[in-house]
Amino acid sequence: MDYTEQIILFIVAFLANWFSALAGGGAGLIQLPALIFLGLPFPLALATHKIATVALGAGATLRHMREGHLNLKVLLLVCAAGVPAVIYGVFFILDVEPRKSEIALGLLTLSLVLYSFFRPSLGLVAEEKHRSIFGYAVGALVLMLFGFINGALSAGSGLFVTLWLVYWFGLDYKTAVAQTMVAVGLIWNFTGALSMGLVAEVQWSWLPALLLGSLVGGYLGAHTSILAGNAIVKRVFELITLIAAIKLLW
Repeated sequence: MDYTEQIILFIVAFLANWFSALAGGGAGLIQLPALIFLGLPFPLALATHKIATVALGAGATLRHMREGHLNLKVLLLVCAAGVPAVIYGVFFILDVEPRKSEIALGLLTLSLVLYSFFRPSLGLVAEEKHRSIFGYAVGALVLMLFGFINGALSAGSGLFVTLWLVYWFGLDYKTAVAQTMVAVGLIWNFTGALSMGLVAEVQWSWLPALLLGSLVGGYLGAHTSILAGNAIVKRVFELITLIAAIKLLW
């Protein structure tokens, strides 16, 4: 690629990961289609995208760690439940035509944004819920499903995790986004990138611009999330989730 195309890659990565770090997910809904539009076949684009999104998690993690927004128990639960499912999802998608899964995921994503929109108080104030052994067990099972989605489709899994942490564990949106960016953006994406890199080709020449854009976008998106109130983060989450649903169904 020439310098102009590298700049385009950087801008795409920056915007996708800025929105993702602010809303708690959704980078793959912008960045992955852009890579396909620029000429990469789906398997190559997916592998390249997964490696690039590790920088999103790294940038966002650096910013959130400075603020002390991380809940260690919830964070460890998301990581432990999701990592094995991410690996399974990566190997599963290699032999499956993903269109039917995208339609089902799009319908489910649409239901998430409608649920959040019609619950105006959801996630604005934190309240501890389901912190018993049973509550953590149910939470882990659902997180495993989202981990599989992350590995298989790399589309919208962070948005699912963010809303689940708000709904099930009672986190406010800003705190939920912080956990998602560290656990999903860094740990899940690193696991998926490593797994995908072992079994699929990667467009290495595109990665420098993508990694830099993801790192800067992730850091500044997390910074914006910290400065914004829960109401703003909630609305951005709903907007990105709605775009995700339309994109998946389209």
